[in-house]
Amino acid sequence: MNLDPNSIGATIRARRTEAGLTQAELAERLNVSAQSVSHWERGETLPDISTLPDLACILGCSVDMLLGGPAGRFRRRITVGDMQQAIGCIRRLRELLGANHFIYRTMADALDERMNSRIEPAFADERAMDAYVCEALLECIAQGDWADVSDVRRHIHNEKARDYTLQRMAENGLR
Repeated sequence: MNLDPNSIGATIRARRTEAGLTQAELAERLNVSAQSVSHWERGETLPDISTLPDLACILGCSVDMLLGGPAGRFRRRITVGDMQQAIGCIRRLRELLGANHFIYRTMADALDERMNSRIEPAFADERAMDAYVCEALLECIAQGDWADVSDVRRHIHNEKARDYTLQRMAENGLR
């Protein structure tokens, strides 16, 4: 991979401002000078390799994304927890409105039509929920999001769903 300091600097600047941090705040969190952050963002120097994991964590992205690797083509990070929370909101909507309510039914039917599995069985079975979360993650990746493989390994317990998802993620350049 060829490292482009200007592109890396632009990514750092964009992620930092998206995170609502000043250069000084980012520098303080990384234990570097604000001048260092300024040099990175202008493409004059690159962050030290030992700084990259912390920098990526603070900026909510992968090291690969910072350096412009395969994840750099994706728009935002999505996590297993994000998917679980979203599906939990749909479950809660079912509880609040009822399974036959127009709003809930419209959402559930649209998801069932788009996905290869149905949402309601996922509410009742942990293995089905894992499979549904994985399918939703893969749909998000197809739409331009990215996910961290270690997050999938750590939070998906259904081995078949996890392995399939990791294989598909690798095919999309997410390793």
